[in-house]
Amino acid sequence: MADTTAISESNRQPTLAVLIDADNTPPAIVEGLFEEIAKYGTATIKRIYGDWTQPNLGGWKKVLLDHSIQPVQQFAYTTGKNATDSSLIIDAMDLLYTRELDGFCLVSSDSDFTRLAARLREAGLTVYGFGEQKTPKPLVAACDKFIYTEILRAGDDSAASKGGKAGKDKTSGNTPPLKFIARVIDDVSGEDDWAHLGVLGQNLSQRRPEFDTRLYGFRKLSELLNAQTGHFELKKGENGGLWVKNKNG
Repeated sequence: MADTTAISESNRQPTLAVLIDADNTPPAIVEGLFEEIAKYGTATIKRIYGDWTQPNLGGWKKVLLDHSIQPVQQFAYTTGKNATDSSLIIDAMDLLYTRELDGFCLVSSDSDFTRLAARLREAGLTVYGFGEQKTPKPLVAACDKFIYTEILRAGDDSAASKGGKAGKDKTSGNTPPLKFIARVIDDVSGEDDWAHLGVLGQNLSQRRPEFDTRLYGFRKLSELLNAQTGHFELKKGENGGLWVKNKNG
C-alpha cells in the first residue's frame, strides 16, 4: 500500500508570505504579481503596508478585496521617516518565528529591505523579490530570485507575450547578456561542451537573481537561445530534454 503521507508531502506546494510595500509598488502589477507568485508556491499570507489615509494609495484600495490582500495601516509619525518599512520588517520577523513558511515574497524597490532579505535567507527560507528595474543591486542580490515588475503589468503586449524576436527587444530596450550566458554554459557543460538547459537556467538565476528571459522579449530560455543562432546550438536529448552549447566554444 502506498505511503499516502509521502505522496502528500511530495505534492505539497511551498507556502509563501507576500509582503507588499504600497509606497513603492504600483497597483497595476497586481494581476501579474500573483500569477507569477503562483509559479513558486501558495500565497498563504498576503499583506500590504502603507498609510491608507493618504490619497496616493487610492489605486491599491480598489484591488485589495479582489485579491484578498490584508491592508496594514501605518501612520507616518515623522516627516521624512518611512514607518511603513519598519512595520513590514517587524511583521516579517514575527512570521519567521511564529509561522511555518517556506519562503517570502518581498514586493518593493526600496533598498531598506536588503538586510531583511538576507536575514530570511540565513534562516533557510527562499526569498523572492519583486521591484522595478531601478531597484538597487544590493536588494536584488540579497534575494534568491528577483523579478522586475515592469514585465508583470496588466495588459502587457510586449514581445515577451508573443514569443519574442531575435536580438534586442523593442519594448524592453534590453539586450540579452550573451557573454554571461556563454560563460555559464562553459562552467556547467560536460567534456563534450553540452550543458543541460535546466541546469543552465538554475545557474543563471543563482548567479544573477534578476535574470529573466522576459526582460529580453522571450517567454522561455530555449526561445532566447534559439534566437541567437550565431552564438548557441540546441539539441534534444534521448529523454526529450534540451541541451545547449556555445557555437564558438
